[in-house]
Amino acid sequence: HGRVAMAGFVGYCLQSNGVHFPWGIQGQFAGYDLPAVSFGDIAAAGGPADQWDALPTAGKAQILLVIGFLEMYGETSAALEMDGQKHYVRGGKPGYYPSFQGRMPHPVPLDLWDPFG
Repeated sequence: HGRVAMAGFVGYCLQSNGVHFPWGIQGQFAGYDLPAVSFGDIAAAGGPADQWDALPTAGKAQILLVIGFLEMYGETSAALEMDGQKHYVRGGKPGYYPSFQGRMPHPVPLDLWDPFG
């Protein structure tokens, strides 16, 4: 959790100072005419808590679903056993995250544990 906390702190500092990506976050997609929202629009909402409130609901749901999936996959004994590991409360390596390679229905270029091998 230390690396995640450090990344979160850096993100909080950047957001608080108005640093943002220059492109759009939402717009017309697959025939749906959604209102255009840019990262600049979100950054203009205020501090990080206000920026979360300014995110479209679909964006919030996407963030929470991806984090939920990653947490579920990382805690699943079956995924850990495919790597020859055990859950950390059963004597496994703390912080280890199982590989994605060859286990997902589409190619995943990097792993989260040691992305560059």
